[in-house]
Amino acid sequence: MSELKKIYLMYPKKKGTVAPEIYGHFAEHIGGVIYDGIWVGKDSDIPNIKGFRKEIIDKLKNIKAPVIRWPGGCYAEIYDWRDGIGEERPTRINFWNFYDEKNEPNEVGTHEFMDFCEAVGAKPYFAANMSTTTPLHIRNWMDYCMSPKGSTTLAKEREKNGHPEPFDIPFWGIGNENWGCGGNMNPDYYANEYRKYATTMHYTFRNKHLAKENPMEFYACGEDAFDFNWTDGVMRNLKDSLKLVNGFCMHYYCNIFESPYDYTDKQWDEMMEKASKMEDIIKRNWNIICAYGMEEQAKLIVDEWGCWYPGGYGPSKGANLFEQQSTIRDAVVTALTLNIFNNNCDKVRMANVAQVANCIHSLFLASEDKCITTPIYHVFDMYKEHQGADAIETFVTDNTERASSVSVSASVKNGKTLVTVANLSCKEDFEISLEAIGTEKEQNAKATLLSSDNLLKCNTFEEPDAVVPRSFEVDISKHFTIPKASVLSVEF
Repeated sequence: MSELKKIYLMYPKKKGTVAPEIYGHFAEHIGGVIYDGIWVGKDSDIPNIKGFRKEIIDKLKNIKAPVIRWPGGCYAEIYDWRDGIGEERPTRINFWNFYDEKNEPNEVGTHEFMDFCEAVGAKPYFAANMSTTTPLHIRNWMDYCMSPKGSTTLAKEREKNGHPEPFDIPFWGIGNENWGCGGNMNPDYYANEYRKYATTMHYTFRNKHLAKENPMEFYACGEDAFDFNWTDGVMRNLKDSLKLVNGFCMHYYCNIFESPYDYTDKQWDEMMEKASKMEDIIKRNWNIICAYGMEEQAKLIVDEWGCWYPGGYGPSKGANLFEQQSTIRDAVVTALTLNIFNNNCDKVRMANVAQVANCIHSLFLASEDKCITTPIYHVFDMYKEHQGADAIETFVTDNTERASSVSVSASVKNGKTLVTVANLSCKEDFEISLEAIGTEKEQNAKATLLSSDNLLKCNTFEEPDAVVPRSFEVDISKHFTIPKASVLSVEF
């Protein structure tokens, strides 16, 4: 008999609102993410909207993609925004050239990326280059993008390049991974540089930055995984700069240097253990932030996360840097991670999964006229109604003394409850019961299950629907089964 997991939905205990931006995305100029990924060119025979692959746009719209981060990543720290505007655009050495010897043609720049965001219906999140440019350079980028029509020379240049009205760019990251690729700084040095850049940016667009409606947010570079000394140093140095900080970025990847689709049960468990550490990283960072009284100014921005395997396992056979395939294991990690974000929505302001296409933990794999969704995409589809909902407390009780092997989050919006469950075990099915505390629940519910009869399967150009969800009705007044290594959503 399967083990019973009782999931208690504590309706009176609301954790806060799940910011839609927690379900954000990341499009870096790396490998095949942009070129032959989301971008095919305006003259392409492949269906496109202003040069961007229409199939990806339509599917991002379907999952209500709220925000997209660009142009990096590490690439942001060598990016000159002037290279990506106008008719004559230079070819530059890409940051990642030392890996794949690819150069950057700058076909996709500010205007093109804003076209992409507009087509998707997502807000843009710009990563500003701190380590190889000046505060004035970033101030000028902001002037070019956001000054009113005809008001400045740069605004007139923007109009000449096809966009008279200003762009709306609500989110600005100031530096990326400045402890590493972004200048190899220490936290004290970074904090002083942040003050300089953020002050210039703040006074350029002070009214927009501090607006009560639709303010502009500035994000400080956070730590890598478990480097809490960085968090402590930056918070200590920025604690008296409250108007200059609106978020604190952090990155965490589940790095396992093995094949993404040829793993053992032991390696499955190792990945689940790595992914579960996201909760501890969030809470430890949050404790440091609170210790400096920065909890209102430095909500967490998890702007890079996902499973990271060696490259060469995707359809491009190594042509696209860091491209990898995804199985149900990566879908379960996605579900677990999103549950953690939902359950910590009072701490997490935004999260951006890395990356959109043809790279690490991607939602899409594409090449020429071929484009498929990975199992990761389907999890975002199953979870999308958490966006903007009120997260409620959940508890799981087992009939054994060992730690639970299920991850759960739940939210309420417009009179509907969405419960999302991940079975972290690759060996056992579980029986589930939903216990409502503080309200009555309906008997009939809509369920969607993502699972696979072969845990090593992945979606390919030849077999695009190898791992896809199925929907069905379920009686939630009774026990029901969640299979091993699966993701379940229940809405009622």
